[in-house]
Amino acid sequence: MIMAVSFTRYGRLYYLDPGGHSPKVGDKVLVPTEAGPEVAECVWAPQWTSEDVGGLPVCEGIATEEHLARDEANKRRRAEARSVSKRLIKRHELPMKVVGVDYLDSTGVYTVYFSAPHRVDFRALVRDLARNLRARVELRQIGPRDEARLQGGIGPCGRDLCCATFLKDFEPVSVRMAKDQDLPVNPLRIAGACGRLMCCLKYEHPLYAEAHTRMPRLGLKVDTPEGSGTVVGRNVPSDSVVVRLDDGGRRCACPSASVCSPRKQHDTMYGGAVAVAEADPES
Repeated sequence: MIMAVSFTRYGRLYYLDPGGHSPKVGDKVLVPTEAGPEVAECVWAPQWTSEDVGGLPVCEGIATEEHLARDEANKRRRAEARSVSKRLIKRHELPMKVVGVDYLDSTGVYTVYFSAPHRVDFRALVRDLARNLRARVELRQIGPRDEARLQGGIGPCGRDLCCATFLKDFEPVSVRMAKDQDLPVNPLRIAGACGRLMCCLKYEHPLYAEAHTRMPRLGLKVDTPEGSGTVVGRNVPSDSVVVRLDDGGRRCACPSASVCSPRKQHDTMYGGAVAVAEADPES
C-alpha cells in the first residue's frame, strides 16, 4: 500500500506507507520528519501498487485539532517572518529576494531562503531579524533551480513544474541534448521557469540517442519506395525520416525501416536474414 501527500497545495508529492490508516483525499495527516510529525494533505488515497516499494516513512495518523492549530500557528509565523525579512532587506539595501521561510516550533528557528546575483554580506541583517522575530534566524542562499522548486509555477507544457512536484534531484542538462532532439537552440524555447535548461530535455534524450545510431543521418543519400533522395529531416517519435527526392525535389515522409543506404544494409537489419532462413530451412 502506498499514498501520497503534499505540504502545500499543488506542491511536491511525498510518498508514505499508510500503515493501519485509511485517509481520504483532502484529509490532513501526520508525516514523520526530522523535527517531529508535521501536517500534510492527502493527495492520493492509499492504494495497492504492483511494485515492491520499501523504505517509505509510515503515516502517523490523521491530524487532530491540536495538530491543525499548531500548523496554522506556524504558518502565521512564517508569513510574519517573510514580511519582516522583506522590510529589513529593503532597509539594508541588499540585492536579495526572499523566496521562502521555514519555521518549526519544535526547534524555534526561522530559516529564510533567498536568491541573489552574487554573494551577500548579511551579518547585520541576521542580527536585525533575530531582534525583530525574537528567535534564532538562519539565512540560506539558493540557486535559480531551487528558487523555482520553492515558488512553483506552470511550465511551457501547461503542467506544474516537475521540480515542484516529483523531481527529487536535479540532473545535469546540456545544450547537446536539445540539439540531439532537433530542437531550436533558442533560450526562449528550451529554458524553464528558472531560466536554466528545462529538466525534461533529459527525459527522452536516451530514446533520441539510440534512434540516431540506427536512423540515417541528415544529408545521406538513400533509396525509398518512392525513389532516391536525400535525408533532410528525422522524426524520432514516429520513427520516420523526411526525404527530398531527386526527381523534382518533392519531399516525402517514410518509415525509417523502408529507407536504406545501401539496400543490402537495410535487408540485413530489417528482414533480409529472415528471408534467407525461410528459403533455406536447413540453415
